[in-house]
Amino acid sequence: MLYSLHVKNLALIKEQEIEFSKGLNILTGETGAGKSVVIGSVNLALGAKADPSLIRTGEEYALVELVFGVENDLQRKLLEELEIPVEEDGTLVIQRKIMQGRSTSKVSGETVTAKQLKDISNILINIHGQNDHQELLHKKKHIEILDNYCLDDLNGLFELLSEEYSKMKELEKKLSETDIDENTRLRETELLEYEVKEISEAEPVIGEDEKLETAYRKMVNGRKISEAANIALNLTGSGEMEESASDAVGRAVRELTSVVSYDSELEGLLSQLSDVENLLTDFNHALSGYLDGLEFDDEEFRTTEDRLNIINHLKDKYGGSIEQVLKSLEEKEERLKAISDLDAHRDRLKKDYEESFDKVKELCEKISKVRREGAKSLQEKLKEALIDLNFLDVRFEIDIESSDDKISSKGYDEAQFMISTNPGEALRPLDQIASGGELSRIMLALKTVVADRDDISTLIFDEIDAGISGRTAWKVSQKLGELSANHQIICITHLPQIAAMADTHYMIEKGLDGGRTVTSIYALSEKLSEKELGRLLGGDELTEATLLNAREMKQMALEKKALLKA
Repeated sequence: MLYSLHVKNLALIKEQEIEFSKGLNILTGETGAGKSVVIGSVNLALGAKADPSLIRTGEEYALVELVFGVENDLQRKLLEELEIPVEEDGTLVIQRKIMQGRSTSKVSGETVTAKQLKDISNILINIHGQNDHQELLHKKKHIEILDNYCLDDLNGLFELLSEEYSKMKELEKKLSETDIDENTRLRETELLEYEVKEISEAEPVIGEDEKLETAYRKMVNGRKISEAANIALNLTGSGEMEESASDAVGRAVRELTSVVSYDSELEGLLSQLSDVENLLTDFNHALSGYLDGLEFDDEEFRTTEDRLNIINHLKDKYGGSIEQVLKSLEEKEERLKAISDLDAHRDRLKKDYEESFDKVKELCEKISKVRREGAKSLQEKLKEALIDLNFLDVRFEIDIESSDDKISSKGYDEAQFMISTNPGEALRPLDQIASGGELSRIMLALKTVVADRDDISTLIFDEIDAGISGRTAWKVSQKLGELSANHQIICITHLPQIAAMADTHYMIEKGLDGGRTVTSIYALSEKLSEKELGRLLGGDELTEATLLNAREMKQMALEKKALLKA
């Protein structure tokens, strides 16, 4: 669940912290008080596009911080798979800092990407904004909702289908490549034969290029090497120098040898110096032998250079390494073999494609069967939920159409929600008859039904009550109360019927602080909650009659919540 929201320097909020409770958290306030800033803050923390203009005037940055409690093992497992750390006490802190030109996001102190934030939010929270119900008007959303409902039964099938579908599409691509005329085939054959011959005759060997480059570099720099080695030999051994390092060390050894018998401490020093003399002697012999073998052979140089040019040409033409060149050779030989006997190759591909298509279609049929069974269950549960939400005589069906022409990695079905809200009225697509208020209730019904099947503990509703009032508002209020029994609900509303159902009631209001407008958010006591309900009920002044009505509404909500828990 969402433990708290901390906001600093964002829009009209100077600095504010809200601690949320379990159950139903209701936020109310006057129009323009800043209710949308609360949802906007949560969205910002979870990776929504950050507009620097949201930073409070005169401040350098805005900060939003969410503290979640990870409450179930599945959530922990999913977060571990994303390599997201969770504290030992189960808390997870998400922080977003917005500055001019950039923003940074951290989870438990570690910087994360926008994609990681999205993945995390999908595990922890579900946010339903004011316009999200419009998605219900799009058919593609209907199949997504159905698949989410059937996800436990579909996941394994989707994996198998995705693998087989990719294989089928690859075979389809190869099969289309065989659709060439005779002239094109002859031209491609000639080119392939030339390229195969070019690589084969060169006989490149893995690692050969590195050896050639080393040898070539040594030959090109042979004179420099010879000069440097001769100077080193002159300085360390016998040569043109009047006294080399070897001569100097030898003389030093003789001098110490002549006096070592007078002081035993000199024995160790003499031993070390003797070792140096021996090392110099060995080094000089080795360097002298190296110089003797350092001969520049014009023919060997030309051979090495020519071979290196051939290898580099192949690498430039067929890949950046000899491994890639050899892989290219293998592919070209395979392609040459295929088009040399094109008819037989096409027949083999066609057979493989048809077998793959049959497997794909079989998996599509299995997925479709799961969907159709799931649709029966979902539409019945949705119908019950819609009746609870004051759709008194409602019919709801999920129409599924299957077609081989629509095969994809997700199957070959299209789903469409069909509804009739009045007696005698035919079932019609949702987008043809549903009003804004009806769409809001349908979305709430969906959330209620699907919520029992997922592990997301926190649901946020931003004005789910759009377009409803009266008895329907009470029905929505009861449904939110029902949903809050097993989920944390955070709901922004302007309806007293919904606000009355609150387990915790928050007030959002604008005021002045130091001559500047600020938005403040605070939890209401029982009495203040009744006053706010009175304000929502209407009227310029809070009369005793209005407050009595508010108290009665609160009492009704308490009785309904008691029935829900019973």
